[in-house]
Amino acid sequence: MTGVDGPTADGDARRVAFVTGGAGGIGTAVCRQLAAAGRTVAVADLSREAAEKVAADIDGIGVPLDVTDPDSVAAAVAETTERLGAPTIVINVAGWDELKPFLETDEDFTHKVLEINLNGPIRVLRATLPAMVEARYGRVVNIASDAGRVGSSMESVYSGAKSGVIGFTKTIAREFAKYGIAANTVCPGPTDTPLLRQITAGERSGSIIAAMTKAVPMRRMGTPDDVAPAVVFLASDAAGYITGQTLSASGGLTMSG
Repeated sequence: MTGVDGPTADGDARRVAFVTGGAGGIGTAVCRQLAAAGRTVAVADLSREAAEKVAADIDGIGVPLDVTDPDSVAAAVAETTERLGAPTIVINVAGWDELKPFLETDEDFTHKVLEINLNGPIRVLRATLPAMVEARYGRVVNIASDAGRVGSSMESVYSGAKSGVIGFTKTIAREFAKYGIAANTVCPGPTDTPLLRQITAGERSGSIIAAMTKAVPMRRMGTPDDVAPAVVFLASDAAGYITGQTLSASGGLTMSG
């Protein structure tokens, strides 16, 4: 078992997980379930305080991370490597959106959505994949969204960014399979998180949430604990022959055959 005071004692490269957005709704659930599965987790989030709070409950570490800043990404990966060893499990959860009709979006909004949701995972993997290649082992799970698979009204730029994450992940899977690295995407449907509550806040909040829930065949909103098991499985040794796949955790909202 790894500890928080230094690299793994047994040199096991398969133990250290780096989770972006680790103090958010889905991120926290992923961190907790990864720790329960025996991984040592670096909880990476904009707020070191929030990250450390989550980490304290799972014997991990908290590191500050702004996925829009290459220097911040490099520093977070360096701190994780120094304290735990190089991460060979990378989960990109960090994301952001606001509900806007497309013609009400502008360049600043578009830039922010793309920087966090698409360019963020690209930066993080550029910083972490070299160590996986060296170890000849890796698990990458990128959180996209069913919005990236089928579109979502008032989420045009976000849907485009998440669709980009799906295509990006498939290409990483193709390029790095020969190094023992598997890369997959998990697409949550409507999930009850602080971010969802934030972007649906307002006088129509109740009707928006009700409409989202009605669209799900299971007739309930997802929870972070519904999404995390899919991530943890794809990050496991058991999923080593599964790569380039896109898995929805959405109560049947989208189905592929």
